[in-house]
Parts: sequence; C-alpha cells; structure tokens
Amino acid sequence: MIKHKPKPKGTIIAALDIGSVKIACLIGRIIDDQGGCEVIGIGHVAARGIKSGTITDLLAAEESIRQAVHAAETMAATEMKGYPLRDVVTGVPTMYTACHKVAIDVAMLGHEVGEGDIRRAVQRAQKQEGSEGQTLIHAIAAGYAIDGHRGIEEPRGMAGQRLRVDMNVVTAESAALTNIARCVERTHLDIEALCVPPYAAGLAALVADEMDLGCTVIDMGGGVTSFAVFREGAMIHAGAIPIGGMHVTNDVARGLNTRAHEAERIKILYGSALTSSTDDSELIDVPQLGEEDESQPNHVPRSYLVSIIQPRLEEVFEMVRARLDDSGLGAAMGRRVVLTGGAAQTPGMRDLAGMILGKQVRLGRPVRMKGLADATSGPAFAATAGLLHYVCERSDELPQYGRSESVDGSIFERARRWFRENW
Repeated sequence: MIKHKPKPKGTIIAALDIGSVKIACLIGRIIDDQGGCEVIGIGHVAARGIKSGTITDLLAAEESIRQAVHAAETMAATEMKGYPLRDVVTGVPTMYTACHKVAIDVAMLGHEVGEGDIRRAVQRAQKQEGSEGQTLIHAIAAGYAIDGHRGIEEPRGMAGQRLRVDMNVVTAESAALTNIARCVERTHLDIEALCVPPYAAGLAALVADEMDLGCTVIDMGGGVTSFAVFREGAMIHAGAIPIGGMHVTNDVARGLNTRAHEAERIKILYGSALTSSTDDSELIDVPQLGEEDESQPNHVPRSYLVSIIQPRLEEVFEMVRARLDDSGLGAAMGRRVVLTGGAAQTPGMRDLAGMILGKQVRLGRPVRMKGLADATSGPAFAATAGLLHYVCERSDELPQYGRSESVDGSIFERARRWFRENW
C-alpha cells in the first residue's frame, strides 16, 4: 500500500458534497499525527437547482449550498473561533469524468528517489493527459517500479537508474464543472481540491484489507450511480451510469399515479428490491393524483410496488456489471462489493446486487469518522465523510492535483479571478 503523509494535527478541513437530492457540508479537525479526523460541524439541506450533477438553477443551487455551509459553520463556531470557512474539498459529478491509466518514467541516474521525483512524474502525467476542455481531477500513483523491478510499495529513499510510476488519471469535462465552481465561489468559498464521489465513499467505508485485496464501491445517489475499483490501496478505475434513486421514485409516481413526494414516502416506507411471500397480502394506501377527496382510501398491494422498483434496480446493477466487464480489470476487482449512497438503503438491495453481480456484497458506512451524528452516519453520508478522509489522509495529492502551478489556468482559477474583478 502506498503511504500518504497526513495533514498536521489541529488543521480545520471542510467537505462540500453537492448532490441531486441533498447538499451536505462537514467541517472536521485533524486530531492526531496519523491524519485521524473528528467532525465538528454538520449541515445538510435538500438540494434545489441540481439534477444528475448538473446545475439547472444557479440561484437555487447557490442558496442551498449557502444554507448547508452556514449550518455547519454554526455548529462548529466554537472550534473555529469565529473564523469563517474558506477552503472546501468538493465532489465532482462522475458522469462527466473519464479514467485513464498512464505509466511515467523518470530518470534517476543512481540517485535516491525523493519527493521531487514523484512530483515530476505527476506533473508529466498532468501534461500528458491535459487537453482542451478537460480538467484534471486525480492523478493517483497506483504502483512503482525501479529498474524494471515491480511491486515497490514505497520508493522514497531507494536508489536506481529509472523510476516508473503507474498512475490512474481521472479527468472531467471543464464545461460541466463551470457552474458548480461558480456556485461555490459565489458563497465566498475556495475549492481546495476535487474528488469523485465513489473514491471518497471508498476512503470512508472500506477497511484496509478490502482496499488492498480488491473491492468495488458502488455509490447509489439520487441522480447518478457511480462506482470505483480499489486495489493495493489505490483507486484503479471509476465510472458512472445516469440512473439513481430519483429515477426509482419517478417510476413509482407514474406506476401508482401519485405525487412525487408521496412516491418517495411510499418507496422509503414500503419499498423493497426483492419480493417476499407476504407482499400480496399487505396493502398500501396510495393518495391519487388530482383527487380532492382524500378520505376515500386507494389500496394497492405491496407486491405491485415491488414490481415497479425491482426492474429499475436490476437495470442499474446490470449496467454497472457491463461497465465493469468493459473495463478489462477482471480478477483485479476482487469478489467484494460495498454499497453506499442513500438509495443503497432500500431493503433487499444487498441481496439483489449479490445475485446480479455475482459477488459478496455489504452496506458501507463512514465507520472511521468520529463525531458524526446518528442521522449522518449511514451509507447516504459515506461520500461526504470520504471527502474529509481524502483531504486529510491524501494531503500529499493536494499540492499536485488541487493547487499545482500547472492548473492555475483551470476553470476554478478563472472563476476565482472573475469574481474578484466583478464583485
């Protein structure tokens, strides 16, 4: 496993997760020299103006972000000693990203490998993958080789003639990120780093052995289902499909002829990913669309509700399986799947995923994060908590991928300059 240098003890960090269903902000503090983090501020509100990771109403999205950040700041006011929040690590919609594998060679000429050599390799990967209309999100060192000898876990301090760094590079469409950057900047926050949600969810929910031996994280959000494959302590692949929990809700609303908020309530209370023997005998009262007299009950068997939900969820896992098969990773993915995200909490989801994917499946929660309230300690907040893990445990990535000179002309720097000049 590749080792990472944690941020200093006492550092205040913050994560902003902009989703289609909710916007969440967590403020944390580094509590030890190993990069352990404790949450000191929590804020989350229903998302408005966002659909499948795309900003559809700039003002509404900005206000939702402002409310979530303000709630977290209010809770953390004592620890922050009155200082406003400035820097955040923000999630990136995985639908607009692409994952590539890159091998970079660095000439050592017999010298010891130092931090500067690793940085040179990263900068070369940035230049190699840099293209018009693309923004670099991750350049993750997944393995090293010195003079052809592979399997090096920590090359720093070792000598050789040539260092090879295997990297997994994730880029995103710059145009798709522009409005997200604008929303964040207009709330007087600076983007410290970017991270794709399934990577963040894996950092929060996976145990060390899962991350090392091979595991796939499937983050089931409201508008998008994203996935990431981990091996030897690093993310080696990521992708997404444009279907999430909101699509299931819409199916239920159409199938039962009811309002969307009623469909969401019914899905949460009575929904299941798999049928059971009692579904036919259990009746659900469904308010009808446009009916003024709600005193007349409209009973529907639970089996009908499940018959609406199950096919959509089967489609999700079949599409994820197809994307994973196309990746060509094969045995590197391992036989373990961890489900995160709000939609993953549907009863029967674990069993359905296991049947379709043919793997061992469990629900993932942010188990390594201290200070989370009960309401924010479930699978729905795994990606949000993982953003904190990313910025505190992988801080050696941030100067290279978040603030490096090679990306000073990115959309985020341009947005920052624009606001300084015009506001």
